[in-house]
Amino acid sequence: MTKRRLERILMIRPNMGDFRSKDAMEPLAPALLKSLTPPDIAFTFMDERVEPIDLEHSADLVAITVETFTARRAYQLSQHFRDRGIPVVMGGYHPTLCTEEVQQYADAVVVGDAEGVWQLLLKDFMSGELRAVYRDTSPQTQLHVQPDRSVFRNKRYAPLSLIQHGRGCRFVCDFCSIRSFYGSHQAAYSIEQTVRAFDEARHRRVFFVDDNLFASKSALIALLKVLVRYNRSVPFHRRKQWCCQISLDVCRDEAVLDLLAESGCFMVLIGFESLQADNLKEMAKGWNKGRPTYEQALQRLRQRNILVYGTFVFGYANDSVSSFAETVDFSIEQKLCIANFNPLTPMPGSPVYDRLRTEGRLLHRRWWLEPDYHYGQAIFRPEGMTPEQLEQGCYDARLRFYAPGSIASRLMPWPVGQTSWKNLDIAVLANWISRSEIRNKQGRHLGSVAQTDEAYADQT
Repeated sequence: MTKRRLERILMIRPNMGDFRSKDAMEPLAPALLKSLTPPDIAFTFMDERVEPIDLEHSADLVAITVETFTARRAYQLSQHFRDRGIPVVMGGYHPTLCTEEVQQYADAVVVGDAEGVWQLLLKDFMSGELRAVYRDTSPQTQLHVQPDRSVFRNKRYAPLSLIQHGRGCRFVCDFCSIRSFYGSHQAAYSIEQTVRAFDEARHRRVFFVDDNLFASKSALIALLKVLVRYNRSVPFHRRKQWCCQISLDVCRDEAVLDLLAESGCFMVLIGFESLQADNLKEMAKGWNKGRPTYEQALQRLRQRNILVYGTFVFGYANDSVSSFAETVDFSIEQKLCIANFNPLTPMPGSPVYDRLRTEGRLLHRRWWLEPDYHYGQAIFRPEGMTPEQLEQGCYDARLRFYAPGSIASRLMPWPVGQTSWKNLDIAVLANWISRSEIRNKQGRHLGSVAQTDEAYADQT
């Protein structure tokens, strides 16, 4: 085949549609691929969440990272660049879980993490032998590629530096597609590499993007002890605070919680998901309702001035229209710093998607391509309410939780609320951004309404 020139790569992170968001954080995938790209190839990254995409940008190859909510927009962008004669490669969660679909809109698809195949893909492209699908067939347990954060320069993101210690999760929750992406495989950077990234983080607040930082008790303790030593060893103005996603079972061991606080953890994101034990059992998350109770776990975190971002999902068998108010009452009474109240969204690759499809309860098989689908809409028929009640209940829950009175009562510094003075700034900012984004995203149709729907007609 004819060899191709490769002097300029454009990588795109689409938004759900052609609009900007205020809650965008640095995506690590572009920075990882930038570090693997030969220095003689110009690598440009555009993030549609914080900047418009330059549709006339000159490039030899376009790479698009795709999530299910951004798939429709990604396909529209891909069509534009392919019409200009520029080949497009797509990777990420959605291409991994819906490979055959994505192949219709891209010249090549990367299945799984891209680090192991990116340099091969570039070599094949230049030799004129680009393959249809690239898979890393030998996933590593030891991660080693460090992100090149120069791709974030001059972009306005949330004031957090993102780093990663490990990938994958030890749990198999019904609504989650992480296990479908990684299987039972988990991989991690060495503690030395992680602490180096922690030290080099541009912001004083750091977010571990691990799906669950609690990969194992021994691994978590080892990391926390090193972070404790780090913050003790640097001058006060360089000490860092950090936040993470973590499973509720971390609250069973108060010694581990002490290490969390001592190492600088200021916030944890915990998936409470439901107040109903039967719902949790259906989610394959029954262990969430063990000991400690939600109230006990939150009390232990409050005692250590660790803020909590709680997430809840509605639409399981034991949910009714009264579930929304009960959950918001709990979230306000327990002084959650921020919270999300989501309709159950069956993601491709998740057990719940397969079950609802088999039961005939999905309103659209490929809802992410449905022209009439909008963000926040229920996409299946729940048992205890109508789809419309599910959508409206989640929206009303968000509005009530982020009402000014609720924010004031939840964030009032000790002893009334849970927020210490040193974390009040980030708590207020997080609530302000979350409140703003509710109306910015609710009801948004996926993709750009200015582009044709004909390409998706046979997919929905």
